[in-house]
Amino acid sequence: MAALTKVPRVKLGSQGLEVSKQGLGCMGMSSNYGLPKPEPEMIQLIHHAINSGVTFLDTSDVYGPHTNELLIGKALQGGWREKVQIASKFGISFPDGKMTIRGDPEYVRACCEASLKRLGIDYIDLYYVHRIDTHTPIEVTVGEMKKLVEEGKVKYIGLSEANASTIRRAHAVHPITAVQNEWSLWSRDLEDEIVPTCRELGIGIVPYSPLGRGFFSTGPKVMENLTENDSRKNFPRLKPENLEHNKQVYERVSAMAARKGCTTAQLALAWVHHQGDDVVPIPGTTKIENFNQNLGALSVKLTPEEMAELESYASLDVVKGERHAFMHFTWVNSDTPPLSSWKAA
Repeated sequence: MAALTKVPRVKLGSQGLEVSKQGLGCMGMSSNYGLPKPEPEMIQLIHHAINSGVTFLDTSDVYGPHTNELLIGKALQGGWREKVQIASKFGISFPDGKMTIRGDPEYVRACCEASLKRLGIDYIDLYYVHRIDTHTPIEVTVGEMKKLVEEGKVKYIGLSEANASTIRRAHAVHPITAVQNEWSLWSRDLEDEIVPTCRELGIGIVPYSPLGRGFFSTGPKVMENLTENDSRKNFPRLKPENLEHNKQVYERVSAMAARKGCTTAQLALAWVHHQGDDVVPIPGTTKIENFNQNLGALSVKLTPEEMAELESYASLDVVKGERHAFMHFTWVNSDTPPLSSWKAA
């Protein structure tokens, strides 16, 4: 096998956190994309990633739920902890099978304590609000996270799927290190407001689903032979009525990749990397060969003309369907009540 691409180290945000330029999304190892994968194979993949220089591991308490953090905890045993930066999240639960978002102080603290125990670590490097609780002022949620930082249980704080106003309000309570939002060739709604806000405040950007949940890896084939519990069946762009139309996006990107001598996934991922040095995507995979391929995206160079050409293939007027199955819980609807309302309650 050819030597793997050397992974640069970058500063994520302006608070001091340093991570690999590309991370590893671990969700699919345990949940959402079909059945959990064999634990020994996933631990082998995590160790391979770390040895390859990808040290920024992304998880959440809701993945499984809980089993993904347990998996990573096992992978970190035996001296691996000091080699990695662990990002985890809280805020989403399914108590009655229905998605619930919580950001109240008691819940924040309970989630952190539980994640630390499952991961088997003393502190979480980057702790995100996974989704915004629109009933709790963001100042209250981040205020409790600030206490966790002061207690040494969390090093840095992040937000996921938060709008510009929420980011500013949170940052005023405690510096936000990173914002994790969906960002890919065909999911670009954060570019007008969120990206400029993050850059103004010195906040790093962590794109999740940079390969469109596998669409930019294999195109329409990603939907073949899925298990009943695979969440991708619920995503509008991947439903049959839209997928037939959207396959033209994949075909155009694939043709350009062939001209450049790289894979379609590498080209789509390289586009995300070219958004800036403050951008650290976290593509997920469950296979070492796919991980190695994703790593190769770091070597793909794109000119401004090529960037524009790629963007034209997946513009909003070309793509059919919403980017997320739960758009109501994304940054578009992440405003929270004013702090004064909480004090009066």
